[in-house]
Amino acid sequence: MASELCKTISVARLEKHKYLFLNYKNLQHFPSELLKDEGLRYLERLYMKRNSLTTLPENLAQKLPNLVELYLNSNNIVVIPEAIGSLVKLQCLDLSDNALEIVCPQIGRLRALRHLRLANNQLQFLPPDLGRSPELRYIYVDNNIHLRGLPSYLYNKVIGYSGCGAPIQVSEVKLLSFSSGQLTIFLPAEVKSIGTEADPLLPLQELAMRSLYCTYRQLAKDVNFLSPISLPRSFLELLYCPLGHCHRCSEPMFTIVYPKLFPLRETPMAGLHQGRTAVSFVAYCCSARCLQTFDLLS
Repeated sequence: MASELCKTISVARLEKHKYLFLNYKNLQHFPSELLKDEGLRYLERLYMKRNSLTTLPENLAQKLPNLVELYLNSNNIVVIPEAIGSLVKLQCLDLSDNALEIVCPQIGRLRALRHLRLANNQLQFLPPDLGRSPELRYIYVDNNIHLRGLPSYLYNKVIGYSGCGAPIQVSEVKLLSFSSGQLTIFLPAEVKSIGTEADPLLPLQELAMRSLYCTYRQLAKDVNFLSPISLPRSFLELLYCPLGHCHRCSEPMFTIVYPKLFPLRETPMAGLHQGRTAVSFVAYCCSARCLQTFDLLS
């Protein structure tokens, strides 16, 4: 099997194939042959469904820079590397039927992405900025039973979500949550506190993070000028990638969010889903003022 796989990849490299089918190969690791030398720079579509992959290589975008479609459904993938955000030409990503519990925020950087399939995983939430790209049209998150809230940026997309929103025991997770009526939404683990309209003042920690973020954006390309002594490593990592950006004013957020829930029946998608409200859209704002003035349909 190994020699046959090497031969298949070698032929694809020599003949500059645009399509490569590696389905049903019982692969437990991403083939190193795909990543040798300069990789397969002509490859546009890679099919690797029904294998036993658990993760992807960090240099995937470097070795396969022209991927347009990537099919990884029916594997055992637990983690998607942040480097996937560098696949700038990717239009279709299929990660359905895996073991994903989180989706890295870098997927939101895939500005060419049109189709995203995340059905039949173990997702509890999605990155707040997912859906900001106008190119993203279709997203499928069916049968993620712990997924109860969708980022509001997805409200005008075509969404598949049947089988989502089943009850979850609070004791099973250690996440902050907020409730509206009978619906409880759990937030990403990085969120340290939840703001409300009655909280006009931001915590000092959040103010400091936002000030540092603005400073390093203006004065440097990265945060290496900040020493670990001046800021804990966990906060340094947050500066690289904020939790998200305010849906009202686009201000970055680091430790606190002001969530606002919009039941599905209040959105343009309500007619398509017959008024079901088990899954709702969640907007994340940066302050009490933005929370008060943000309107999903404006």
